[in-house]
Order: sequence, then structure tokens, then C-alpha cells
Amino acid sequence: MSGALLEVRGLRAGYGALEVLRGVDLDVAAGELVAVLGPNGAGKSTLLRAISRYDVTLRGGTIVFDGADLTRANTERTVRLGCLQVPEGRQLFGRLSVEDNLRLGAFVRRRGTLETDLRSVYERFPPLAQRRAQHAYTLSGGEQQMLAIGRALMARPKLLMLDEPSTGLAPQIVEQIFAIASELARGGTALLIVEQNAYLTLRHAGRAYVLENGAVALAGTAAELLRDERVKAIYLGGSTA
Repeated sequence: MSGALLEVRGLRAGYGALEVLRGVDLDVAAGELVAVLGPNGAGKSTLLRAISRYDVTLRGGTIVFDGADLTRANTERTVRLGCLQVPEGRQLFGRLSVEDNLRLGAFVRRRGTLETDLRSVYERFPPLAQRRAQHAYTLSGGEQQMLAIGRALMARPKLLMLDEPSTGLAPQIVEQIFAIASELARGGTALLIVEQNAYLTLRHAGRAYVLENGAVALAGTAAELLRDERVKAIYLGGSTA
């Protein structure tokens, strides 16, 4: 895709001797919400970890983000460039307060605008404002997901990658998380979302990729994949109703 914010080409990656990704091509434009679907073990989380340069061995291919080559970058440089991942399981600092977790999210930035950004996160996630002094481990699952996303937003990302954001959450909280993701995309932040809830994700995404056995099996607009008979049969329970 010409002018893409993120360009992944021929990506091969894995863990030690195990190769998980086998030649993945993927693009994300600024302000675009892109979904990555697929069965367990397809390589979806590995893809995000490879892009964020976190604990994955790259064996081939290239990752270019906002014109910078990330193929040999480390995680800190990736974050400083504006490419952030909210991992599955959230990985919060449980014994720190909500506000301290948020402030840690801004460690790559100058301090002058932190208070403004804190207010912005609290306005976006009112439950966090009410619990700013609480330890993170005392929050509900939905509140912890809000905190994980809010912490990432404190770094002012150009690309926000969410790994299974709906895991363990009530349906109404999941809808809220995806509504916020769509709002962020409309505001210019690109999103790359790995998710098992294919129907909900395709409702909010502009485009999507389906990974199978570490390779892209299908790609297209969300509307095209919602109509695709294979996608409907395997990932949507045979229906999009």
C-alpha cells in the first residue's frame, strides 16, 4: 500500500528454532483500523510481538514504520517512534496506582504535557478517574483493559496494537473497548487488532487479514470478508446476522 504507516514484507519470525511466521505481508495506513483474525496458533500474537520487536527472533523480511526500518530495532526505539502494543493479559504494574501506571506510559516523552494527557485519558475512561489512587490489581477486568489502553495512549502512539482486547470481558465492556478503538482511528491513530471475536472486529475494521499456519490466507476489506463463505463458515459460525 503506497504511503502506509506500517509496511511488513515477507516477515519470517519465531522463537528459537521454531518458525511461526512464514512470509507475512501486511500494511496499515494512518487512521486505519485493521484486524488480524485466525485460529489459535496461527501466529497472530507473534506478528504483533515481531512488529513491536519484543522477544521474537526475526528470520527474514522487513518491517518499516513511518519511514524507519524496525527490522533490527529494539523495543524502546519502536515505542519512541510511536508503535505500541497492548499485550494480551494487559501486563499492568498491579501494586502501583492507576495514575502511576498511566504516568509510566509516558516514559518516552517530555514531561510538559503529562497533565493534559492524563486529563484526556480520564475523560475517555471515567472509571479510571474515579479509581486513580487504587492499586491496579484491584480493578475489574474491563477497568484493567481500559488502564492498559490508557497507559499506551500516554505515549501518544501513531500505531496502537491490541492483542485479544476482549479476553475475559463482559460483552458490554467489549463493545465499549471497540467503540473507543474506532474513535481513536477516526482521530488519526492507526490500530492493528488481533482478536478471536471475528464478527465484532470486522464490524469496526476497515480491512482485515486472516492468518493460518503463519501465513496470510485471506486479506481484504472487512465488508468483503464478512461476505466470504469461508470466513463465515470458519470464523463467523456460518452467519453474519
